Amino acid sequence: MLAVASAAADRTHFLMRPDLGRCLAGDAEARLAAHAGSGHDVAIALCADIAVVLIGERPGLSAPDSMGAYLTFKPTPHTTDADRNCISNIRPEGLAYADAAVTLTHLLRAMRARQISGVQLKDDRLLLDDG
Repeated sequence: MLAVASAAADRTHFLMRPDLGRCLAGDAEARLAAHAGSGHDVAIALCADIAVVLIGERPGLSAPDSMGAYLTFKPTPHTTDADRNCISNIRPEGLAYADAAVTLTHLLRAMRARQISGVQLKDDRLLLDDG
């Protein structure tokens, strides 16, 4: 696993300057570039076919312990929210971790097969009631 940081030095700076949270810190881009094209299908990094970004919710919301997973096929700096899929409210009192993992896996497989993401790609699994 390769961990890198954003340009926001800490949580306080991120809350004051959320734009820095969308930029890589110092040498992070070079560190990621060294691993680009390594044959991985999915990476939480640069130059991958599919990007998965995990973001914790901001303080002050109704569920500050919640996390969201944002998935994008072939992301670019011009990618918009319409090009992403989001799995939100991942937490014990919301979408359970195991259920989020199943949804994530389903969407990743669909992205790879159809080579799309965002509003063009829906989680089309049917949930059937046993009763």
